[in-house]
Amino acid sequence: MSAVRHAPPASAAKPLKPTELLASLRNALEPWEPGTPFWIFAYGSLMWNPKFAYDARHVATIRGYHRSFRLWSRINRGTPDNPGLVLTLECGGSCRGLVYRITPDLVQEQMQLIWKREMMFGSYRPRWLNCVAGGETIRALCFTVNRDCSGYTGEIPIEVMVESLASATGRYGPAHDYLFKTTETLHEHGIRDARVEHLAQLVKARIKAA
Repeated sequence: MSAVRHAPPASAAKPLKPTELLASLRNALEPWEPGTPFWIFAYGSLMWNPKFAYDARHVATIRGYHRSFRLWSRINRGTPDNPGLVLTLECGGSCRGLVYRITPDLVQEQMQLIWKREMMFGSYRPRWLNCVAGGETIRALCFTVNRDCSGYTGEIPIEVMVESLASATGRYGPAHDYLFKTTETLHEHGIRDARVEHLAQLVKARIKAA
């Protein structure tokens, strides 16, 4: 079991340089064949707030990873003094989410928007994974955990997760709003995630008690 990692100071979180950001995008796009549809898997905020153009969307399942609140958020959903938590894909189990298709002519443009949003601090390791949607297997880009990034929490007690999600607020709003919107979107698409649902119940109870 990995040790508990408390949120590091804000100075530890350094954004990637523009050249580094562009290089990481180029590396991620390398397996994609230009002129073919591009698929990206969403399991958190990209489900309920994609902010990119797509022409198809399906409920899909990936194997070998599960969604988990293992990233400190010191800007978007918290502050350096009171960081919130956001989702990443941790190893093990499976995850049901949404897979989006981006048309070939828009891939470069839309992926630059997504990269600036998701990869500014190198919080994820983009990987191409198989997504099963209905009877079809789709190769899609997924944002998996980067355990070397400054925001990775490691193993943390459920009480720490609940307190962070219930109390933290950042420039995009409360951390619990991120959690609740994720839960609501999962329900809307008939997706069950027992871990996230249980966490949402605990956070609601904590907010009510406060």
